[in-house]
Amino acid sequence: MALARLGHAVTGRLRRPLHLLHPPPPPLTDHHASVAHSFALIHANTRARGFASSPYNAGGVIGYRGRSPVYTVKVLELLFQINHTRSMSTAAQAEPPSLSKAPTPSQTSSKVPLGARKVGMKVVMMSPGFVYEPYSIREPIPFWKRWFTPSGWRRTKEDVILEMKNAYAVSRLRKKTGYTKKEFYDQAFKIYKEVNTLMAHGDTSSLRKILTERMHSTIKNELKKRQSMWSSVHWELVEPAVCIRTLRARMIGLDKNDLDKAFIQLTLEFVTKQKFEAYNTKGEVVSGDKSKEVLVKDIWVFERSLFHPGAYWRVCGRITL
Repeated sequence: MALARLGHAVTGRLRRPLHLLHPPPPPLTDHHASVAHSFALIHANTRARGFASSPYNAGGVIGYRGRSPVYTVKVLELLFQINHTRSMSTAAQAEPPSLSKAPTPSQTSSKVPLGARKVGMKVVMMSPGFVYEPYSIREPIPFWKRWFTPSGWRRTKEDVILEMKNAYAVSRLRKKTGYTKKEFYDQAFKIYKEVNTLMAHGDTSSLRKILTERMHSTIKNELKKRQSMWSSVHWELVEPAVCIRTLRARMIGLDKNDLDKAFIQLTLEFVTKQKFEAYNTKGEVVSGDKSKEVLVKDIWVFERSLFHPGAYWRVCGRITL
């Protein structure tokens, strides 16, 4: 009988449902359930929307009003770790690339922004923006010192190198553009006259085409200072020029493997006769006298590109000795 009762008891236990053998855990308290529910929503939104929208999904956690703020801090810390461990490139893809094979070139290029992939930037240098080896007067030395002293020998070597630079720059200019001294002097004198005339009229917009960017900025600043002193000026050039001569020629190369990618700078000295007179706001003469001719010496640097199509001479600097 005892064995029979034991058998019935074992059979009854085997037939009992499993949820009765292992009862479910007690339900969570209100604040536990609220935090868990908020975290579940945040995690789901993060997985669905990706990196860009996940920081905005913490509104439910921040607005939580449970009894203990510790759970809110933990959820925020975990959300911060998730956002920083998720890379932006993988979040932007619809499907992650397969680990079994290397990504194709199309997959690799898809990570590049559209603008950077299709829009190319081409930088074209219109001017170096400086005067290369500005001209300066070299102090003359006596004959005996030049040929019978070490310092004189060094000075002679330097003078020879300077003259070789001049000859090389002019030879490259002549080969590429058919340069002749007479034609260039006529063109340079016209530019010299035009620049001074436009400066007298204060026409900065027309000056832009015959000046480099840096020189144009310098002239604009000079005109502002002049206009603060004088209301208007009268300037007149007495033609022809007294003297024009070349002081220096330099070539600025941009590519050592291509000699044609270079700029030529020629430094000219103009000796001319000019008439000048300045007026105040009432039209009264405050400086100069237009009835008198004044001998003026100017040193200007002209620049031209050897590789830009349609390049022409522009003023890139002035030298004051």
